[in-house]
Amino acid sequence: IRQKDEPTARHSYGLTARNALVAARGNMRCKTAFNAYSVKFSPFLENRFAVSTAQNFGIIGNGRQHVFEVTPQGPVEVAAFDTADGIYDCAWSEENENILAAASGDGSIKVYDLGLPPQANPLRQFHEHKHECCSLSWNPSKRDLFLSSSWDDTVKLWSLSQPTSLRTFPGHTYCVYQAQWNPGAPDVFLSASGDSTVRVWDLRQPAPSLVLRAHAYEVLCGDWCKYNDCLLATGSVDKSVKVWDVRAPQREMSCLLGHGYAVRRVVFSPHAEPLLASASYDMSVKLWDVARPGAPLLRSWDHHTEFAVGLDWSLHREGVMASAGWDESVWMWHQAEPRAMP
Repeated sequence: IRQKDEPTARHSYGLTARNALVAARGNMRCKTAFNAYSVKFSPFLENRFAVSTAQNFGIIGNGRQHVFEVTPQGPVEVAAFDTADGIYDCAWSEENENILAAASGDGSIKVYDLGLPPQANPLRQFHEHKHECCSLSWNPSKRDLFLSSSWDDTVKLWSLSQPTSLRTFPGHTYCVYQAQWNPGAPDVFLSASGDSTVRVWDLRQPAPSLVLRAHAYEVLCGDWCKYNDCLLATGSVDKSVKVWDVRAPQREMSCLLGHGYAVRRVVFSPHAEPLLASASYDMSVKLWDVARPGAPLLRSWDHHTEFAVGLDWSLHREGVMASAGWDESVWMWHQAEPRAMP
């Protein structure tokens, strides 16, 4: 087990993710057996990423949790875990480079250890949610804690050291599509819900510190700015992305328009404060500069042929992004690329 703040080891083939992308003419793609729902870069290993998938668009059927490594020949699958229900999201442990949690359609959270043989996995299973578990978020500071959100309208707090959840956060009146820790405030997280609100919670308080009626329709996603712990972004069925300052929640700071259908994922860049990426049911991924209110849209990519629902930035390789879609594919490219097509 290697602590996160230790130097990152390079693989023996000596190829960084950025160099691999250059070798592949600026981008790469990997196919999945089922419809892809989520993609997450490892916080430890620069060439490793995980992909959560569900059969039949997540309506009914099996799931598979993939783990890939970027190699000179492209992405190579190094692990895969099959499940009886679809997998809708995953989260890497912030304590152990081999631990990966997956959110299942049966409401459970399955914890895998890539250091163990296949027959020893899943390492743990938590099953308290009464409906689909749809998002996971691992605390980057309090590294033993992680969150789950569910279609049962709740968020739960967990630790691998405990057999049951530490706390349940009720209050939403419809599905909680995402829960996300604030990287600048270890006790604070947001929850984005189909009840049109985003709630900001503090573990030290019994109730939400803010209930933000963020959109007129369902809020599908939210994320915190990595450089300003008072800024968050939301994405909605109303096709818009909004940026908020929680100190002045009466009105959004900006409303970013350009997607043609619901916005399924928003993720702030870990390397540039104003950069925000979004993925949509219009099959596109867009890059915004929230500090440019007059012309915030920087780029748009249309490499998916079905809903684009997963999105992440590499922590180790500045500007490298990945998206996952219902077209059974994951694309990885650099933000400077005008297109993510080969």
